[in-house]
Order: sequence, then C-alpha cells, then structure tokens
Amino acid sequence: MKVTDVAEIHGAYLFEPTPYADERGFFCRTFDADVVRSVGIDPDAFVQDSLSRSARGVLRGLHLRSGAGEAKLVRCSYGKVFDVVVDLRPHSPTYLHRGFFELSGERQTTLYVPAGCAHGFQALTETADTSYRIDRPHDPAEDVTIAFDDPDLAVPWPLPPTSVSRRDREAPSLAAFLKHEKHEKHEGSRDRRDR
Repeated sequence: MKVTDVAEIHGAYLFEPTPYADERGFFCRTFDADVVRSVGIDPDAFVQDSLSRSARGVLRGLHLRSGAGEAKLVRCSYGKVFDVVVDLRPHSPTYLHRGFFELSGERQTTLYVPAGCAHGFQALTETADTSYRIDRPHDPAEDVTIAFDDPDLAVPWPLPPTSVSRRDREAPSLAAFLKHEKHEKHEGSRDRRDR
C-alpha cells in the first residue's frame, strides 16, 4: 500500500492499495493498521464505519463537525466520486485551501481527512458507494454544513447536481461560517476570563 501526502491539505493522505487482478476480478487490502500508523495516525482511534449510496449527480456536502471535529477515512468502494476537502483549521499552513480527488471502486484509494476539514463529494456514476471510517461516534448535534456552491470556494463540481439534501441546499456561506466560528471562539475565551 502506497501512502502519499496531499499537498493542498496539511495532514491529509491518500492510501493507494495494489489490487491483485485475475480472471475472477480483483482483491486488495483497503485498510492496514501498520501503514496508517506509519504516518502518525492511530488506527485504533476509528470507532464507526458507515456507507452511503448515491446516484449519478447526487451531491453531499460540505460537511464537518463542531467541537473536537472528526477525522475520517473515505473510500469509494463502488463506482466513482469527485471528492472535495476544504481546510478550515485556522492554525493550519493550508488554511482555506481546497483539495479535489477522484475516488473510484476500480482503484480503491482511501483519503484521510483530518479533523477540522470540511468534506463533500458528487457521484459520477449511476451508482456510487462511499465508505467512511470516523474517529468519533456520530452526534447529529455537532453537524455543520457549508454551502457546496459558495462562490468563495468555487468548487468545480463536474456535473449539475441532480439531488441535494435540504440541509445542504440551505447551508450558510463560508463567510457566515467563519464569522460564526470567530464569534464562538471570542465568546469562549471571554467566558474563561470571567471565571
């Protein structure tokens, strides 16, 4: 399994397996604790696996979690997706940078998305199954969404969206999200000073 740093997003990695193909199809390893550990990620931190199925043109995102955030391993297990990561960690050297990836069932590459980054994707095939492995149990109260069509992000989605959830359609802009985050941090520091 080959590991590649993602230049656009500090701390993100691509894990590329080596499929063994023959007349029956292929076999490949999609997760290896030793390989994950070799880049400083704790393989035992992942506590929940999920799977989404999307039809061609379906767009999901841009999603992240408040609080401690959520790191995830993302892989397209069947079909093909256009995957997007936006670095929203204020102290990151790649703050506000975007990364674009094509993940496919044919290649089985896994993308590691660090906590504090927004993530989304669009299905490029009639059926696309996307697997997630996350490092904290999901809490819907911590869900945060940023507008997938935000002009400041200018994500080059390859297809016109055929279906988007109501939550994603009504998501705030990046500017509104950043303003809210700045306010929350200011209020939090003021509360600590007042104690």
